[in-house]
Amino acid sequence: MMDRQAPQWRDALRRCGLEVTGEAAPDGPPVNAAIHAVSGFEVEPVATVPAAAPHAADELDEAWHRHASQASLYGENGEFLILPPVPGGSAIGWVRVKDPVGKNLPSRISGVTGSPEFVAVSADGRHLCAASVEESDYWVVVHEF
Repeated sequence: MMDRQAPQWRDALRRCGLEVTGEAAPDGPPVNAAIHAVSGFEVEPVATVPAAAPHAADELDEAWHRHASQASLYGENGEFLILPPVPGGSAIGWVRVKDPVGKNLPSRISGVTGSPEFVAVSADGRHLCAASVEESDYWVVVHEF
């Protein structure tokens, strides 16, 4: 069954403009800890964008990239880890990617999946930067492990 899923999540990442540079990256934090860091009850976003705002997607893109850079998400070679933003992505686990486009990642993910939500961590697994949808807002969440 995993063989059938692999092309789907790989294709989804490719369509988001991401280049897969390594599968099953062992350096990420436990997946459940990362998800809790984004969706736990006590989570406070570093940026909030009203989803109904006229340029909400642009504002989310800008906020996510600014906070990802400040949080040292990108490694020396531009790589980071991502949970594939597809159904069952957390079961697939961390995948090492590069973003050759370098901008508008939440919008690109939304264009492929229908939602800008995703969780990314630095290649060393220490710095998390995620985009999530909470009620009527888009959130950018940063966390350190």
